[in-house]
Amino acid sequence: MNLGIKGKIALVAAASKGLGRAVAEELAAEGASLVLCARGDEELQKTCAAIEAATGAAVLGVAADLATPAGVAHVTQAALAHFGRVDILVTNAGGPPAGTFEQHSAETWDQATKLLLTSVVELTRAVLPGMKERGWGRILNITSIAVKQPVAGLMLSNSLRAAVTGFARTLATEVAPFGVTVNNILPGYTRTDRVEHLAQATATRENISTAEATARWTAEIPMRRLGEPAEFAALAAFLCSARASYITASSVAVDGGWIKSLL
Repeated sequence: MNLGIKGKIALVAAASKGLGRAVAEELAAEGASLVLCARGDEELQKTCAAIEAATGAAVLGVAADLATPAGVAHVTQAALAHFGRVDILVTNAGGPPAGTFEQHSAETWDQATKLLLTSVVELTRAVLPGMKERGWGRILNITSIAVKQPVAGLMLSNSLRAAVTGFARTLATEVAPFGVTVNNILPGYTRTDRVEHLAQATATRENISTAEATARWTAEIPMRRLGEPAEFAALAAFLCSARASYITASSVAVDGGWIKSLL
C-alpha cells in the first residue's frame, strides 16, 4: 500500500530506541524524511545512521530533553531550519516511574507532567501553525493502554497519558477543518526496554521474579505474547499517512486484545 507520505517531513520524539525508533523506521521506509530526537546523543546518532543506511531517507538527529521548554525549542527550530517544515508530528516519551499515589512526591508529579503532557502541548504549538497554513498535517501521540484501562502501580502514567487524550480529542475538533488530523495510538505490553523495567518494578514490589511478572502479563493477553515494535509501527505509519485522511480524534490500541472495554 502506498501511504502517500513520500517527501513528507516527520518529527518523531524519543526515537533512539523502542517504539519511537520503530515508528521512525516505518516512516522512512515509506519515503518520509525524519527529524529524530532523544536525550542521549550517541545512541540517537547511531539510530539515525542505521535508518539512513537501511532506507536512504534523510535523517536529522537532535539531542534534547523535551521535558524542558529549551529542549522543545531546540528540536523544532532545528527541524524548521533544516527541512523548512514539519508535516507529521509523533509525540512520545519514556514512561515515568512506577508506583502508587503515596510513593510520588509533588516534585515527581511536576517532572512527569512536563515529560508526558507539557512536551506534547509545546511540540504541537510549535508545528501546528505551519500544518494549518499548508492545509495538511498529522499529529499522532503515543500514549498507553492505561488511558482506557488503568494499570496497577502506574499512577503517573494512568493520570497524565489520560490528560494527553483529552487534549488531543479537543484539538482534533479544532483543527479538522484545516486538513490536520490528531490521533492517539495506545501500545500494550510490547517488547521494549520500558516493559522490562516495569517487569522489574513489579517483581520488586510483589517479591516475584521478572520472568513471573512478564508471564502474568502474557497470560492476560488473548494472543498470549508480547507485541513487537514493528507491529505497533505499522499502524502508527498508517495513521500518519495520506490514506488516513478521514481518521481523527481516535485512540487506537495495539495490545493483542488486552483492553476489555467495548470501545
